[in-house]
Amino acid sequence: QVQVEESGGGLVQAGGSLRLSCTASGHIYRLGWYRQAPGNQRELVAQVTSTGFKNYADSVKDRFTISRVNGDNKVYLQMDRLKSEDTAVYYCKVKLFATTGRPAPFWGQGTQVTVSS
Repeated sequence: QVQVEESGGGLVQAGGSLRLSCTASGHIYRLGWYRQAPGNQRELVAQVTSTGFKNYADSVKDRFTISRVNGDNKVYLQMDRLKSEDTAVYYCKVKLFATTGRPAPFWGQGTQVTVSS
């Protein structure tokens, strides 16, 4: 069973910063952060592969930074210059290598980020 643990959410004022952390088990190809605000679909925030390739949602480019520690299977999301529209539940998503025979992604339980204006 793949374990996915998130931490680091909370309440912050607009313009402030938060850092989210996710630790997972398994032979991991890609780690990513998604978010879901009330009434909205879950959307990609940022993700990083085992080789370091990263991509970001346009709405967070230049404000958020994703980083990965491969040896520890950890991923961080540094969120700066937060806006009220960043308020959402943030989820860590884990994608294993195809060689594991487990193609479906694994999700964490989510951590709430609330940005007050």
